Amino acid sequence: MRKAAVVLAVSMLAAGCAPAEEKPVNEPETEQSTPSEKPAVEEETGPVLDASYFNELKEVDGVQVIQNPENMMVLVNKEFALPSDYTPPDLVRPNVQFSFGDQDIEKSYMRKEAAAALETLFKGAEEDGLFLFAVSGYRSYDRQEEILAAGAAASSEEEALKSIAPPGMSEHQSGLAMDISSESNGFELNQSFEATEEGKWLKDHAHEYGFILRYPKGMEDVTQYIYEPWHFRYIGKEAAAMIHEKGWTLEDYFNEMKPAE
Repeated sequence: MRKAAVVLAVSMLAAGCAPAEEKPVNEPETEQSTPSEKPAVEEETGPVLDASYFNELKEVDGVQVIQNPENMMVLVNKEFALPSDYTPPDLVRPNVQFSFGDQDIEKSYMRKEAAAALETLFKGAEEDGLFLFAVSGYRSYDRQEEILAAGAAASSEEEALKSIAPPGMSEHQSGLAMDISSESNGFELNQSFEATEEGKWLKDHAHEYGFILRYPKGMEDVTQYIYEPWHFRYIGKEAAAMIHEKGWTLEDYFNEMKPAE
């Protein structure tokens, strides 16, 4: 039985497809070493995972705030929020095609390890005759506030919160997620993407490059997010392969795994 972590429903606006002015992000000069992935180990009590990959939490004003946000497998959702002042220290701009061209803007960035994996993912698709386009990656806490405020102004905050993640609870702030589309889908972020050759390829092959389809169809009761065939999250090949094989969500993964002692 899956134990569902409660997560806020999100729409295309929260996924980063709303038009707005973006600010450039300065690429850091200091490189951060890539953490070695420690694969899960099967024990009699079930699979175990290094404890460093689990969220370390502290309650702040009634919210469970993640204290180890640089964890490459950080679980961000309605239950677990990133700190308001968190900006990934190793943001870089991946060398891939973007739907908005060469603009050097915030959403074109990802964390270094995830960016390198994204480049390999796009090359893999190209080798199979398909061309992917990155649409929206990193998004700051402040930017998420702006998106929520715009949604509230258009209707009401209560209404906006039905489709827009509150600041700190957007996975994009981790720098580990990228929304992906294709020319065949008009570079849009919508559920029609699943029917494209690019969308089908990503669903079948993203795990080979360390990415998972974060909000899969039929798992809305677990993620509490609408189905988003465009939203891919980097977690590393080992975990991605297991999630793909088992048909899990990231919430399922952490419910099933046990921290190694």
